[in-house]
Amino acid sequence: MSTTKTAVVTGASSGIGAATARRLAAEGLHVLCAARRLDRLTALAQEIGGTAVECDVTSPESVAGLVEAVGGRLDVLVNNAGGAFGVDRVEDADMADWERMYAINVTGSARVIQGLLPALERAEGTIMVVTSTAAEYPYPGGAGYCGAKAAERNIAGALRLELGGRPVRVLEICPGMVRTEEFSLVRLRGDRSAADDVYAGVPEPLLAEDIADAIAWAVTRPPHVNIDRMIIRPRAQVNNFTVHRDQSERG
Repeated sequence: MSTTKTAVVTGASSGIGAATARRLAAEGLHVLCAARRLDRLTALAQEIGGTAVECDVTSPESVAGLVEAVGGRLDVLVNNAGGAFGVDRVEDADMADWERMYAINVTGSARVIQGLLPALERAEGTIMVVTSTAAEYPYPGGAGYCGAKAAERNIAGALRLELGGRPVRVLEICPGMVRTEEFSLVRLRGDRSAADDVYAGVPEPLLAEDIADAIAWAVTRPPHVNIDRMIIRPRAQVNNFTVHRDQSERG
């Protein structure tokens, strides 16, 4: 029987997910890279010696396929699939955007955990839930996303209580301002100028690799060590509302 540890990373086709898959592979784990875009996953899996699994976390049938691909044991689940759509205030919000955010970040997250929990328990495994500093405090234009991430946080917290005494760790990481190729662009509906402006003048926003490094550290601690929650921001972002920007680099 193989002694190689295995990991699942959802949302692995780009950004934090792809960086985490690479980082865990570098730690010696066999990584099942799960996301909707199979072409990207296939290239990533070939690069890191992992396995590509097409998976839409909003689909029960698709998640069942992921569970089947994993088999009986799983050492690490990085529940990273998520996303933000729109920056509308509550009075103007498109509820379809909210429903999509909740379907991915909340019920999608719970569905993956539920499906893979038996395999994780057999391996005395670790669940890492990727939330956001949006779960910490609300901000104008963020009600839908903040609400979704706060709900996802509470899934992690309740699960940790429910699994007390059983050999599964539940961890949470809350990234702040991370510059990736897609997050802000998707949120701002493809407006490249607006997406770039999110990071304008910010000296050294976090990169996906910074979060992946922290995830890898947390999930490779000794089994008795549980990193309940990590909040990670760039130095320039002192809280959700205050970001130092170098005015000479703007515009």
